[in-house]
Amino acid sequence: MIKIIRINNENKESLQLPNEDFHIFGKLIPTFKDETWSYQEEIFEKSLVMKFPDENYSLENIDNKGFALAAFNDEKCIGLAIFEDTWNKFMYLMDLKVNKEYRKQGIASLLITSAIGEIKNRGYKGINTIGQDNNLVACRFYLNNGFKIGGIDNMSYKFTQQEGKTDIYFYLEF
Repeated sequence: MIKIIRINNENKESLQLPNEDFHIFGKLIPTFKDETWSYQEEIFEKSLVMKFPDENYSLENIDNKGFALAAFNDEKCIGLAIFEDTWNKFMYLMDLKVNKEYRKQGIASLLITSAIGEIKNRGYKGINTIGQDNNLVACRFYLNNGFKIGGIDNMSYKFTQQEGKTDIYFYLEF
């Protein structure tokens, strides 16, 4: 049985859940017309494997900026969601990841829905996050979980090794 628990001093090692490979097989192409966002998908001929670098999260830093939840299967941490306070009425979902062998089982959705009470208690009206356009699995996940596209940033990766990527801003209103 999966349990969602707020990360505290007793389980803070869960913050070190490693990143794992994921497939890049297409991208989401948003368009904004008549005050409405829509999108198309482009599927690549060849798929790639990508892995984000591991983070070294500190519970003190996370608690100073927001909070984190972990998903556990028995005593094993299998998922992590980190939320940060912002200046507006959307709390920022800074990181969301699930252990590879537990993906596609609803754990990421469970982490988000489990956080909603705490987020509302903090006075927020929703959640926002960012997904890279070429991480089609993540983009589909957010759209399938009620998030809406709220904007793009096609300049963040300029002058980097990831030049050409676009960040897509996703918003979930309560």
